[in-house]
Amino acid sequence: MNDAADDAPGGLSHVRADGSAHMVDVTDKPVTAREASARAVLRTRPDVIDRIASGDLPKGEALATARIAGIMGAKRTPELIPLCHPLPLSGVELDLDAREDRVEITARVRTTGVTGVEMEALTAAAVAALTVYDMIKAVDHLASIEGIEVLAKSGGRSGDWRRDDQHDHDHDHDQGEEPR
Repeated sequence: MNDAADDAPGGLSHVRADGSAHMVDVTDKPVTAREASARAVLRTRPDVIDRIASGDLPKGEALATARIAGIMGAKRTPELIPLCHPLPLSGVELDLDAREDRVEITARVRTTGVTGVEMEALTAAAVAALTVYDMIKAVDHLASIEGIEVLAKSGGRSGDWRRDDQHDHDHDHDQGEEPR
C-alpha cells in the first residue's frame, strides 16, 4: 500500500506529494467493528417546538421525516463527500429530542469495515437538521442549525474517543486520527 501521508506536504493523507487530492488506499487495513456518534442542534422558537410536537406544521410531521432523511444521508455520504470510502453500514440510529427552543439531533452509525464512520454520523445529523429546518421554515425562517460535531468514535487504529473526555474546543488535531 502506498502511504501518501509519508510523501505529502504536511503529512496530509488525502494529498499527494504534488499537492493533488486522492482517495486513500485502505486495502491493507484490518476489518474492525466501528461506531461513531454525532450531534446537531436546530434552534427555533418555543411556539414552533409546540407545533413540531403536535404535528401541526404546513409540511407535516417533522421529526419522523427528519429521522428517515438522516438515515438516507448516512447511506449516501460517499456520494456527497468526495474522498469518503463507501462503507457497508450495519446500523444507523437517529434520536430527535424537541426541547424548549431547540431540536437536539443525535446520530449513531455502525459498521464492520476498514475505516471509520464519523463522516456518516455527521452527515446523518446534518441532513436531519436540514430536514427539520425545511419542515419549519414556513413558520420560522430565522431558525438556525449549530453545533454539528462528532460526539464519540470507537474502533480502528486510533481507538476509542469521546468528546466528553476532551477539553471543549481544544482543537489539538494531532491525535493520530486515521484518514477517511
